[in-house]
Amino acid sequence: MDQLEQPDDLIVCKLDDDRVPPSPCTVVIVGATGELTARKLIPALYQLHRANALPQPTRIIGFARKDHTLDSWRNELFDALLQHSRTKPVDRTAWDSFASSLYYCRGELSDPNAYAKLEQTISTTSDQQLAENRLFYLAIPPSQFGPVVEMLHQTGVFRRDPSPPFWNRIVIEKPFGHDLASARQLNAILTRHTHENQLFRIDHYLGKETVQNILMFRFANSIFEPIWSRQTVDYVQITLSEQAGVGNRGGYYEEAGALRDVVQNHLLQVLALVAMEPPVSLEAESVRDEKVKLLKSIRTPGPRDIVRGQYTEGAIDGRPCPAYRTEPKVNPNSNVETYVALRLQIDNWRWAGVPFYLRTGKRLPINVSEVRVQFRQTPNVLFAARCGENLDTNAIILRLQPQEGISLRFNGKVPGTSMQVRPVRMHFSYDAEFGAYTPEAYERLLLDAIDGDATLFLRRDEVEVCWAIVDRIRTLWGDSPLQQNEFYAAGTWGPPCANELLKRHNHSWRDPRPVCSDTPANP
Repeated sequence: MDQLEQPDDLIVCKLDDDRVPPSPCTVVIVGATGELTARKLIPALYQLHRANALPQPTRIIGFARKDHTLDSWRNELFDALLQHSRTKPVDRTAWDSFASSLYYCRGELSDPNAYAKLEQTISTTSDQQLAENRLFYLAIPPSQFGPVVEMLHQTGVFRRDPSPPFWNRIVIEKPFGHDLASARQLNAILTRHTHENQLFRIDHYLGKETVQNILMFRFANSIFEPIWSRQTVDYVQITLSEQAGVGNRGGYYEEAGALRDVVQNHLLQVLALVAMEPPVSLEAESVRDEKVKLLKSIRTPGPRDIVRGQYTEGAIDGRPCPAYRTEPKVNPNSNVETYVALRLQIDNWRWAGVPFYLRTGKRLPINVSEVRVQFRQTPNVLFAARCGENLDTNAIILRLQPQEGISLRFNGKVPGTSMQVRPVRMHFSYDAEFGAYTPEAYERLLLDAIDGDATLFLRRDEVEVCWAIVDRIRTLWGDSPLQQNEFYAAGTWGPPCANELLKRHNHSWRDPRPVCSDTPANP
């Protein structure tokens, strides 16, 4: 059948047909006995193995201080996989095949002799690509990033300038510092021993299918990009809410807070993808250039543009929830924020005058991540003249999780003999269109790191400009204690001052519940 005669749903453009298959390599997980390895890395690598997506062959070497034998480490990982695998039950045949590629090297991360042993483990193969192509995943506390990279380089296990066509790369997890000064210091240490293009700073949020689809939605569809600007958009809301409290992470959260834990990375990354200009190509640096340009265009927020909050005791779905100050490892007089709301302005031609409202918090009513692009009101004629505020404004909602999809809200006539108008929606659901299969973020990101594709990873200047924004906000808060209107009961949508942030500009937060009940709200 000629392409022009094909049904619409058969027209598929495969962008990676000409992609060179990744070469065989050795993946070294530094800190291989930790929770990240058991919960995320090994399940992701196992799924890639099942899908025949890993290079053939691939070796995975665990490097840690714990006194494991190879069999005991494999057994520990299998037990964790039974709990954390995306697909269940675990395919024992697939696991046995995958487990044959697992190796373990015990050693103290500060001991040069341990790195000599690791080098011997990596080099013991007749396949030169397996020996020379190396991906180091640092599943260790951020305080160890610098010392471990330095040891890897000084002992020759990591090569800053490997002989072509071989490659060496390092993946590090957030947080990348705890403020701008520490981020710059960390970057300086890392780039002393590596090249920037060998560093892959991972933010798992960018590996989500729905986050990646923001660029596809904007730049692969001619109907949306012309309306994606100040001429038609009134404001944008980005929400990332969590029902959970801090749990056993109280000690970490006392140092981080919602601003460092979520705003500095996840929310600003989504904002950049939603608002950036079209890149000149799909190459990694073109995409990252535009993200950095957008982030640099964000106006420094003032004190009236930021809101913080902290949850007190309450209830979610009928379950009682303790106050933050009574959580384990939390200071009973803590002023750490568990909620942040921001009003950001972007000073460029596309978005001048359009506010971007960002909010995130713990112990909110539901778990949801979404972007809502709210369009301007229709002119005060015809239906708008008759309906006034009862004629809702149009909106596009990008639901990142759960119930992943995209909705367009517009006004339509209610069937019947009377003339009534109300909001209706057209909805695209990932589940309905593509089925339930959605790979974990780590699957995509690990494969990209092996392939050397840095599109979904953070560049040095990107990290630093995000920290500059966050540092400005922390400076405005200073050491001032939380005020009464900055507390909110668990199970509510945040402190009262968050509503005032939007009310001053004649806006209100929209309720991000399932799209079928999407209505204006005053949470």
